[in-house]
Amino acid sequence: MPAVMPTYARYDVALERGEGVYAFGTDGQRYLDFGAGIAVASLGHCHPHLVEALKTQAETLWHVSNLYNIPGQERLAERLVANTFADAVFFNNSGNEAVELGFKMMRKFQSENGHLERYRIISIEGAFHGRSLAGLAAGKQEKQTAGFGPLTDGFDQVAFGNLNEMRAAITRETAGIVIEPIQGEGGIRPLDDDYLRGLRAICDEYGLLLQFDEVQTGIGRTGKLYAYQWSGVAPDILSSAKGLGGGFPVGATMATEQVAATMGAGSHGSTFGGNPLAMACANAVLDVVLGDGFLENVNTMSKRLRKGLDDLVVKFPNHLAGVRGKGLLLGLQFQGNGSEAGAMVVKVNALGLLSVPAGDNVMRMIPPLVIESAHVDEALGILDKALAETAAEAG
Repeated sequence: MPAVMPTYARYDVALERGEGVYAFGTDGQRYLDFGAGIAVASLGHCHPHLVEALKTQAETLWHVSNLYNIPGQERLAERLVANTFADAVFFNNSGNEAVELGFKMMRKFQSENGHLERYRIISIEGAFHGRSLAGLAAGKQEKQTAGFGPLTDGFDQVAFGNLNEMRAAITRETAGIVIEPIQGEGGIRPLDDDYLRGLRAICDEYGLLLQFDEVQTGIGRTGKLYAYQWSGVAPDILSSAKGLGGGFPVGATMATEQVAATMGAGSHGSTFGGNPLAMACANAVLDVVLGDGFLENVNTMSKRLRKGLDDLVVKFPNHLAGVRGKGLLLGLQFQGNGSEAGAMVVKVNALGLLSVPAGDNVMRMIPPLVIESAHVDEALGILDKALAETAAEAG
């Protein structure tokens, strides 16, 4: 048995260094990285500003614990509050932690407001909310829950995009609703604005909390700092991670004052969360993402990439079914219900393009947010070649 526990079905690729939007294998192969560490390397690899921030902080102070005030936390929290719906932020280490704290906050809020019976949370079919026991129970995807039962109690699930079913699922025990504005692992499936507005109205009517899991959609990935900002529908709680640290592990759970006020001293904690190294990296990422013209370029590159992908769908209709997503979180859906998308990921890997599969036979295109036109065209050229080879093989 290998020393590394065999929990991953890894590709036959070993990466040893990166530069910008490219990663390099131990065999010298250069890869255009349109996977970005599953939407984590928001500024690409070894971005100079991020490297400098990390090096400077590493030579100053690494870890002190949350027994003390951490200036970097205060600065990052203030910037997130200034640019979102939130009034307060808790820093943790990962998306799963950021999501699960949201679950705790829903229960705590209801309890503090005299509704101890409200503890259940409703999610949506196809969701992915992490791999902790609570995350698995919220997602309810059989491929992830198998062997880990019985599932943690307190989670219900309804069909994707069905407001009537959502309303019918609410009981006197319901505390809130958790959704991804665009499902990532579920296949880059966006929820439309009318649905989000409907959820907000339902929560307001029944006194429930609305949590947006923006672990994958946040930090400029969709062309705004957070995806909810496209709809104008603000949640009560938002979970963020992945691109926030640009590759350094950091997560954040953001909330309104009404919700955050129920989380007093001792109600939650983290040994490593919000340490000076993580805060230096996240602040450096925001320096770039909130800079003039950055998000505009994300949207410009998104339009170029989407048009190219749409053209491929027209060119290869026997293999491709369509394109969905927003910003630089795009999914290329393959025909059928098999593993064609996964096979294409392997094929383009060999041609020098890294990508990531998702549910519903989808291939994710989630490059670093710093890509330029030449990178988009290079990726489209590799995809075109791979699809042409597949078409020829199929006869």
